[in-house]
Order: sequence, then structure tokens, then C-alpha cells
Amino acid sequence: MAGRDSIDISQTDIPDELVTLGDFVRWGTSRFREAALYFGHGTDNALDEAFYLVTHALHLPHEIPPYMLSTRLTRAERVTVLALLQQRIDSRLPAPYLTREAWFAGLPFYVDERVLVPRSPIAELIEAGFEPWVDATKVGHILDLCTGGGCIAIACARAFPFAQVDATDLSADALSVAEINVKKHDVGDQLTLHQGDLFAGLKGQRYDIVVSNPPYVDAEDMAALPEEYRHEPQQALASGQDGLDITRRILQQAADFLNPEGVLIVEVGNSAAALVEAYPGLPFTWLEFERGGTHVFLLTAEQLNHMSLQT
Repeated sequence: MAGRDSIDISQTDIPDELVTLGDFVRWGTSRFREAALYFGHGTDNALDEAFYLVTHALHLPHEIPPYMLSTRLTRAERVTVLALLQQRIDSRLPAPYLTREAWFAGLPFYVDERVLVPRSPIAELIEAGFEPWVDATKVGHILDLCTGGGCIAIACARAFPFAQVDATDLSADALSVAEINVKKHDVGDQLTLHQGDLFAGLKGQRYDIVVSNPPYVDAEDMAALPEEYRHEPQQALASGQDGLDITRRILQQAADFLNPEGVLIVEVGNSAAALVEAYPGLPFTWLEFERGGTHVFLLTAEQLNHMSLQT
């Protein structure tokens, strides 16, 4: 994929002062701040981003004891680490596109520029089994709309090992990435990928949970996206003038695919205010997250059916 060509750095390009693991974390942090990089794809600051990239380049776990910061790197390691840090600066690619790895709901996923880097607070809901909003023991069928690389769907499959999961996306490229992750996590017997537009091809199916992190960025925010976000597939971000083009269609159709006790859970980001204004009669439940994140709503099948009767 584009942007992953290694930077040609020789041993003579490395300052003599950069010797230890901690030296490179400090150097990367300073250079990232100097270059005014933007963070938000797994980390939210220069220090954590530098630490992540340094440990990845050294094939180390992301949690290491403090004494390892003072360990000296070999000459080959110094070249490898500096090249990766410099690549982050020069390309402005999100770090997960450089490492080809992102974490979601405690699980590692393959990512590249064909899919968004997963960062939804919905991960916290999945880890909690969507409780208290559903009875986890009664969940037998889950649908993930706009699945992208399959992170939400696969995390649901792991959280509900006796449930069947369907995952849809319009993009064949995204589903190719999702297939990599389905194989990586060995959930192929439990999870089915569908190429199609939202609920297309699912007629007659009913779900206990329909969950989605759809495109929801409005035109104003799209125009102001930092460079790092412009490397992500734009069709997975943009959703019309007010950011609600896809969400409106989900709301119009979801009731036909939910079991009577089912729930719809959708992330809408900064378009939440526009959503409330567009649907003043809908009793959205806005979910709260201990680890941060906002603008995820829940509606029950009953509430959606009531909306359908009114329209």
C-alpha cells in the first residue's frame, strides 16, 4: 500500500547521542511536536505515539518495565527505529498504517489504507457484553453495518461465542481487509461478510443487536480534516452536508431487521446535534463511556417501530 516504503537511513545519519530506547522515544516525541503531527489513531499525544512506534520497531510489547528505557540499541536497531519515526513525520500517515496493526476491544487487527483505523468507543460496549442494554444470554444474532476492517463484528463474535454475526460493507476493498481479520481471529464459522449497501441482501433476517459506526462526518468537518485523516478512505468518513446521510437510512430501515427486544446502537460523532434536531421526537439514549468517547445512541426496536408508525 502507499506510504509504506522504508526511509533510507544509514548509520551515519543517526546522531551519536541517540543510544538507548529512551533516547529514541524522547527524540521522536520532540520531532513529532516540532512537525505538528496530529494524533487520534490509537494515541492522542506525541509521547505515546513515539513510544508505540519505537517498541513496535523493536518487536517489544507495548508495556515494558521502566529499566528497559535505558537499554542500548544495536546499530541495526537504531537504523530501523529512526527510519520508522522519520517515516511518520515525512508521510503523516497514521501510525497503524505504518505498523499494519491496530487494537480494538483488546484485540489486534490488521489495517491498511483501505479501511479506517478503529477507534470507536463502541469497543467498551462490546467488552461489557452490551449490558445493561441487552441480556447477553439471549443474544443469538448480531449485525454490524459498515464493518470496514471487521473490528466491531469480530469483537462481537469473540464476546458472544454462541451468536451468529453478519457484517456488511459497500466497499470490496474494506471487506478484503475484514477477511484477513476473520482468518486472523478464526471466527469464520461464526461470522459472515456481505458486500452491499447497509441492509441490502439481508431481507428476512432479524437481529438482537444492530450496531454501526457508519460514515458521519459533515461537509464542514471534512473540509477541515487534519492531513493524517485524509489518508483514510473518504467514503468511510463523509456522509453529506450534515453528516447524517447514512444514519437516516439506518433509522428508516432498522426496525424491519430487529427482533422485538432488539436494540440499535450507532455512533454519529459530531453530527449528534444535527441528529437530535432532525428527529426531535425520537427518544435517543446517549451512552456514556468510562474510557472516554461520546455521541453513540441507542434505540430499541419498540421505539423504532413507533417512529415508523408516525412517518
